[in-house]
Parts: sequence; C-alpha cells; structure tokens
Amino acid sequence: MTDPADRIPPLNALRAFEAAARRLSFTKAAEELNVTPGAISQQIRQLEDYAGTPLFKRTGRSVLLTDAAQATLPLVREAFERIAEAGRVMQAPARKGRVMVSSAPSFAAKWLAPKLDVFHQSHDGIEAWISADMGLTDFTTADADFAIRYGRGNYDGLKSEKLLDETVLPVCSPQLLEGSDPLRRPQDLARHTLLHDESGENDPSCPDWASWLRARSVEGVDASRGPRFNQGVLVIEAAASGRGIALAKRAIAGADLASGRLVAPFADGTTSIDFGYWLVWPKGRHLSPDVRAFIKWLKAEAMREEVVGV
Repeated sequence: MTDPADRIPPLNALRAFEAAARRLSFTKAAEELNVTPGAISQQIRQLEDYAGTPLFKRTGRSVLLTDAAQATLPLVREAFERIAEAGRVMQAPARKGRVMVSSAPSFAAKWLAPKLDVFHQSHDGIEAWISADMGLTDFTTADADFAIRYGRGNYDGLKSEKLLDETVLPVCSPQLLEGSDPLRRPQDLARHTLLHDESGENDPSCPDWASWLRARSVEGVDASRGPRFNQGVLVIEAAASGRGIALAKRAIAGADLASGRLVAPFADGTTSIDFGYWLVWPKGRHLSPDVRAFIKWLKAEAMREEVVGV
C-alpha cells in the first residue's frame, strides 16, 4: 500500500502555486496561465489542503509567501524545469535540425540576425530561430534551447558562458563630421543633438552622456538634452539618419560601423563596461549536437570580431 506521504501533489495546483509565488499575485498568475483568479485561488486552496498549512498570506490585493512556501518554491521550480527537460528529450527527434535562441530585440536585430545566413550556409540541415523578447527567458515555459543575456553572468540555476565583452562609444552619421558645425572633438558636442539609450538593462557600469563627458573633463555641454529611446536599435537608427550623436554599445553598432553607415568621431571615445553578453541555459540541460554546433559557431563569430576590432 502506498504511503500517503509519497503521494505526488496535484500538478495543476503546483503550477498555480509556482506562478502565484513568483509573481506574488493571484491575478498576474491567472493572466500568465490564461485562467481566472478564482481558479488560481481554488488550486492554491487544494494545495494548502494537501500540505496541511497555509502557503500565502493575503494582504489586500497582494500576497506574501509563508515560510513553508518560501522553502517549497525553489524545489517546485526545479521540478518543473526537469519535467520540461524530459519533454525536450521526448521531442528530440522532432526538433532535430532546429535551434531556438532567445535574445533581447536590439542584440537580435543588430548582431545575431544579420549573421544567420552565414551560419545556414556553413551548417546545412540546421535552422536557427530567434525569439526576441525584452523579458528574461523562463526556461520552465519557453521553447528556447538557450538564451543570450546581457549582464555579469551570474544567474541562479543557469549555466553561463561568456560570448562577448561590451564597450560604449559615441557614434554618428558620417555627414556630421562635415558641414558648418563639424564634429571633431568632444567639445563640439555642445552644437549637436545628443541621443540617449534608455533601454533599462540595469547596468550600473554603463555610462550616460553626463558621466562620459565628466570622465573626459568636457565642460559646456548640456548632457540632459536630446531625445531618449527605450531600445538600442532605435538610438542606432536615429544616429544613422543624422538626427544626432548616440552613446552606443559596440555590439549593437558594430555592423553599421563596419559598413560606414556610422562612424566613431573621437579617437578616445570608448569606455569599457562590466556587463557583457552571455550564453545561458538550465543546469543539467542536455544540449543537442545541433545546439552545440550553433553555440560553437557563435563563439567563433564573437572571437573573430574581437580580434579584428569590429
């Protein structure tokens, strides 16, 4: 006879618990799982009956985790990750020849997507698909084999490998180097429009215009003026069209610099930053030969760019 303590908790209730605990909201969990808040509440009550203890403290519209819930949540997330991995192993024959990578839109558009034709030409039979998303990939629900994240590489529960370092430098259209107000030295920025990248990647090491100017002892330039953009690709396009000078990440601006669509007007304009681009996937995930081939190719492309200084 099976010991009641060995009974598996109801899986639907566990899914509701994981979403509600992660979002600290029954309403947001309901939106994520495409059910009603009442259904989430019912599933939580079922799980609390199973556990014999409350899992949430209701405080108006928000909820807090009890000690039991806080201890349980990491185990539940790991369990769902392992179930998802089991599903991926089952689907391996059907997924053969397909690699899915998740990336932020600007990096996907400016660095990754333009290189895919070269990859496909050299790896016949493997299709690389890009999922561009501003949010962090949730590997318990996402179809991505791995993700490319911008940060320091320390991600709980994930294996990370460095892909590319990052630097920041001013860039502009070549036409701004000439004309009645030529851009030759940082002091000339006082007569030009500053473009601001506010993509919100929480990178304290990345300079804004004020800190870039201060580091070079440049005075007389109002660093607060100029339009702001919430994605790096938008500020790059604004600079390329001649609307002003952008303080841009080299990986995002690299292809346009190489083609001459953008130029770096100052010899001493580059600033190294702590964040970089990392390849990440769940610890314990089995990477197929196709995925490994794509990752190997990505690293080779990144190394080639660092060597030639693109």
